[in-house]
Amino acid sequence: MLFSELKCKDVINIRDCKKLGKVCDMELDEGNGCICKIIISDGSKMLSWFNCEPDIIIPYKDIRQIGPDIILVDIKR
Repeated sequence: MLFSELKCKDVINIRDCKKLGKVCDMELDEGNGCICKIIISDGSKMLSWFNCEPDIIIPYKDIRQIGPDIILVDIKR
């Protein structure tokens, strides 16, 4: 899967069935090239460089399923 395909998917929290946003970035392990974390943006930050609030960071272990249209995650909020 390409990153361009991954970033088009909506991220849904299975605990409350709420849409968290879309993947905007990810952190990779330099040693083995595996994904460590995905970073979610809710799209409401028009000028995000002026905003001090962090995006949602989801460890890879909390991703439950990557489907054709959505990514399901299990996080406490």
